[in-house]
Amino acid sequence: MATTAAPAAGYGEDGVYRSPRPAVRIESDPGLSLTDLLLRRADACPSALALTDAATGQALTFSALLSAVLSTAVALASRAGVRRRLCFFAVTALGAVATTANPLYTPREIANQVTDARAKLAITVSEVLPKIAALRLPAILLDGDAARAGASVHPGASVTLYSDLIAGAQETEYRRPPTKQSDTAALLYSSGTTEASKGVVLTHRNFISAAAMLTADQDAEGEAAGPNVFLCYLPMFHIFGLFAITFAQVQRGNAVVVMPRFHMDAVMAAVERHRVTHLFCVPPVMIALAKLGWAGKHDLSSLRFIGTGAAPLGKDVMEVVARNFPEAVVAQIAPAELEGLLLSHPEFWMLLLFQAGEVPIAYVVRSPVSSLTEVDVQKFIENQVSPYRNLGINHGHF
Repeated sequence: MATTAAPAAGYGEDGVYRSPRPAVRIESDPGLSLTDLLLRRADACPSALALTDAATGQALTFSALLSAVLSTAVALASRAGVRRRLCFFAVTALGAVATTANPLYTPREIANQVTDARAKLAITVSEVLPKIAALRLPAILLDGDAARAGASVHPGASVTLYSDLIAGAQETEYRRPPTKQSDTAALLYSSGTTEASKGVVLTHRNFISAAAMLTADQDAEGEAAGPNVFLCYLPMFHIFGLFAITFAQVQRGNAVVVMPRFHMDAVMAAVERHRVTHLFCVPPVMIALAKLGWAGKHDLSSLRFIGTGAAPLGKDVMEVVARNFPEAVVAQIAPAELEGLLLSHPEFWMLLLFQAGEVPIAYVVRSPVSSLTEVDVQKFIENQVSPYRNLGINHGHF
């Protein structure tokens, strides 16, 4: 791995704030793919648990994960909740590009993404299959019955069951393509709040470097705390469920317990059954944990970390969760966006964001009767946020 000397912590002459933590070591091999990084663990800890389905109990060790990913890759190439993850890793193992879609999308929204991403193959489930019926895409069905599935799609399209696809496929037949870190691995789409979703290009290096960043603290702590088990009920079409939990943690050698959807009692049961140590939550779940009235129903003593993000939570909620789980570190990743604060000013009428290369430019539109200056706007924000979030300072937010 390449080691980069960390510049002095604090604000530099360029106005960028730098962490006091040591620089994260990034893999320097240009030919390394995200699948290469992931499957290294099969050699290091072949019998350790990698993925577990909380609902069915189906589990894969790292050795079985390696075999399943490469066999699926061979099966996919020959076509010239754990299965979804296998298919993503298998696609990238082929050097192909994966794109994920929200199953709640309408057929029109899915069609727009298929067209924009130039998708050639769909991997889906019975529930979503009718939404792609008119696209004439060959499809791999992870569940269900082939006969009924065939009746749900256009006559010109083919549907293959996953179980039929991998039947007879051997990992020994896998041939690694000449993938580089700079090659595209995934094309993920934004939520598209007011307009069509926009694709975000992520390379293998994006996955590899960010995984190093997300697990750097674990490397510093070592194995003294015992094995790490992460619970993932977040969807695979979202970057956090796909990458921050599934890929980043499995490549580190941690176990990931997967759930198809969130239900509070099922989450608590999974924590108890699989001795989950790390739980990432969206704010509504943190609020539910704060109100947890059945803490005694399940043994949750295995939890060592509970984290939340995406939206700010009040100090009172965080303190209650910390009292409910005294053995766990409770952390909040605060949002960096300042739009909410800016729009709270009575003299601001609108915010506009324009593309300007690597760093975007934002414009504040004053109300017709306002005489605010740029300095007034900066002071308004400075009085409400910590220094590193001030306007014009945060130039390198990841």
